[in-house]
Amino acid sequence: MASRRNFLEKLTVSAVGLPLLYHSNPLFAVTEAPYQGPVLKVAIMGLGSYGTRVAEAMKDCKRAKLVGVISGTPSKIKDWQAKYDIPKKNCYNYENFDAIKDNKDIDAVYVITPNGLHKDQSIRVAKAGKHVICEKPMAVNADEAQEMVDACKAAKVHLLIGYRMHYEPKTVEVIKMRQNGEFGKVKFFQGQSGFTIGDPNQWRLNKELAGGGAMMDIGIYSINGARYMLGEEPIWVTAQETKTDPIKFKEGVDETIQFQLGFPSGAVANCLSTYNMSHLDRFFMTGSEGWVEMKPSTGYGPIKGRTHKGELDQPHITHQTLQMDGMSQLIFEGVQPIVPLDGEEGLKDMKIIDAIYRAVETGGKVAINL
Repeated sequence: MASRRNFLEKLTVSAVGLPLLYHSNPLFAVTEAPYQGPVLKVAIMGLGSYGTRVAEAMKDCKRAKLVGVISGTPSKIKDWQAKYDIPKKNCYNYENFDAIKDNKDIDAVYVITPNGLHKDQSIRVAKAGKHVICEKPMAVNADEAQEMVDACKAAKVHLLIGYRMHYEPKTVEVIKMRQNGEFGKVKFFQGQSGFTIGDPNQWRLNKELAGGGAMMDIGIYSINGARYMLGEEPIWVTAQETKTDPIKFKEGVDETIQFQLGFPSGAVANCLSTYNMSHLDRFFMTGSEGWVEMKPSTGYGPIKGRTHKGELDQPHITHQTLQMDGMSQLIFEGVQPIVPLDGEEGLKDMKIIDAIYRAVETGGKVAINL
């Protein structure tokens, strides 16, 4: 088993994502034996568009399987039962899902509901003795995130955050290049994350449910990206907010924020988060010996990138398929991704977001203590 894993590691980009490559490569279909290890049995909480995306991606998982649903909409539960062959005993609503504690057919719950609901729902899942997978951002502020971390530790269950990019092959390759010193001393990162948001009545523009605006939803990609691309934790931030539509973007719901992060090495990051500009999904990093540009850098479709050495050509595999199989391997075998995605990782991003909002409010440089 060890020799087989070593062989695969030489052929692919991540020890976690590797066994999945044979899905799209007939070569692997011939040489790879069928997976016979433990399978993570997952219930999805929140059956919206992203929950559907995860469910579809899990059809190709080997190490994880969709077995249950939690929703406040009976018609959605009925549709999912039929589409994904989910037994009635594994279907719950938001009032009765604490009963999952007695259901041995569910190992973990993926919380994919509005941000403002994450804390309470995740803590209830933990108290029911199930592993918690929570979509990012994990909460609406660092205090809530800390409560989630503490509750999962007390319940002795895993708390994992939906950072799918930590398993994405091109992203993993760039991180490895930086770790190997191929960019030299990294000095600058630029992250642009944004799109033009539609329906003004959606929950993402509701302060109570979203916890903020674009920063929570899309800006967090540039925050997390700056950290894993540079390989450091920021120690200060400055930030400026621009709001052109105070009716659509009400008090506490940010439309556009530019922010700058400083790192111990002297490297800096300059980032943009917005709900009012499209075609913004780009990372750029430069160092003393090389550079990398990724565009798109975090979208669902194929990530594209190039470095001073040429195009990144790692295969595209559905991000959520890699993520869910990787999380299963983490839970059952302790195999960690190249960048952590546990509750502590999510908590760091929430502390940075809190600091960004303070910097906007005060107009000054705010220290970050992670």
